[in-house]
Amino acid sequence: MKIDRKSPITKEYDVVVIGSGLAGMTAANKLGKDGKQVLLLESHFKLGGYATWFHRKGQKHVFDVSLHGFPVGMIKTCKKYWNKDIASSIFQLKNIRYVNPQFDITTDFTKENFTSILIDKFKIDADHAQKFFTRLENMNFYDDKDLTIGELFESFFPEREDIKRLLLEPITYANGSTLEDPAIAYGIVFSNFFNKGVYTFEGGTDILIGKMEEELIKNGVDIKLSAKVDKIIIDDGKTTAVVINGEHVKTASVLSNSNLLGTIFDLTGEKHFSEEFVKKAKDVRINTSSCQVYMGIKDGETIPEIGDLVFYSEADLFNTDKILSKEVTSQTFSVYYPHIRPARKGKYTIVASSNARYEDWENLTKEEYKQRKEYLIETALLALEKLIPGVRDKIDYLEAASPKTFKRYTGHWKGSSFGTKFEGLDVSMNLHKELPGLFHAGSVGIIMSGWLGAANYGVIQAHAINEYLDS
Repeated sequence: MKIDRKSPITKEYDVVVIGSGLAGMTAANKLGKDGKQVLLLESHFKLGGYATWFHRKGQKHVFDVSLHGFPVGMIKTCKKYWNKDIASSIFQLKNIRYVNPQFDITTDFTKENFTSILIDKFKIDADHAQKFFTRLENMNFYDDKDLTIGELFESFFPEREDIKRLLLEPITYANGSTLEDPAIAYGIVFSNFFNKGVYTFEGGTDILIGKMEEELIKNGVDIKLSAKVDKIIIDDGKTTAVVINGEHVKTASVLSNSNLLGTIFDLTGEKHFSEEFVKKAKDVRINTSSCQVYMGIKDGETIPEIGDLVFYSEADLFNTDKILSKEVTSQTFSVYYPHIRPARKGKYTIVASSNARYEDWENLTKEEYKQRKEYLIETALLALEKLIPGVRDKIDYLEAASPKTFKRYTGHWKGSSFGTKFEGLDVSMNLHKELPGLFHAGSVGIIMSGWLGAANYGVIQAHAINEYLDS
């Protein structure tokens, strides 16, 4: 049931879920199916978290904010924890392209294709390429966490900056990974993406979230939008309620799909945790944010096929600092052709995404902020025109988003697009051991990032909540 935003909440719940990102929604849906009384709260006026969209020029253009690609495992997760209709709408993107000063390559992002590219274009011995992929496939969460991605690459491909770019650049765009991050996090994520390709959802995010909302209501989940949680109430060391605009809602447990550190320090308060846990939480590093430029193509105009995802860079070599720099040299173009949104009949949109640091944006004056956004738009247009000459004349709508935009709409600390670095996973997973009844799920630790990682983490935490409630 959807509760009107102005109506009071009169029930007590087994679980209150704070935030409706994919982790929060998937957990809520599973718990609802399992017979629990679930309330899903979202501060925005629609569900989805980062899995969102918006319309411009009336309904003329619809822009997806984060629907750019996920692993094939999303089909299984949606089929098992949502429904067959949602799962059957997922399809493969077969033209993933790199364009940079070192190479221009198109791949379908499968292990077989990447192996061929390493052998044929980068002249790597077939056995050596296979050993590299086998090493990645055998990595797990309990492996050596001190080995970095950079050290892993150097051990297999010494001084091959081109191969490092091929292997890491798309993962950096996907979850903010750097050469200094743990190799196991890279191995687990890489094996998902470079196994059977990259997939997306036919129809767009608005269609997907609409279907998920229907399924949540069907499974008895109560939903309230525009409901910002002010506080999580702890009594005698246990989670007992949440406060929304001064209103107390009693619950036996809480699953926060909000930012991990915001959950601990803002919603709950560090006084409720042990000194050791607080220290561990304060050591968790927030991951980076993003900038985006949204481009709408005029009615009746078409653009050629340039790739579904285009990892475009003008930097001579792969460099994390350059990818994050406010002087944008690298960006990903997500091209939404008519077949991705067939109901919109001939419509094209393009979203340019670049990684960014919140610190480069937080203290700008109003005029500086406006100029920086204009710079983002012009940089995206200049790069896109190299891929599609004359495209500027086909565009009738342009808009930019910054890390401050993402912070405003999600409430995430520093507008983080990718949650936390690796150490955040341990803190997130052990939250309920510190405070019984308080759980967290979301983009943490790189492994649990992206659409599939977040959804699966929601399932994991739903199991933990069931065990807690049934004990």
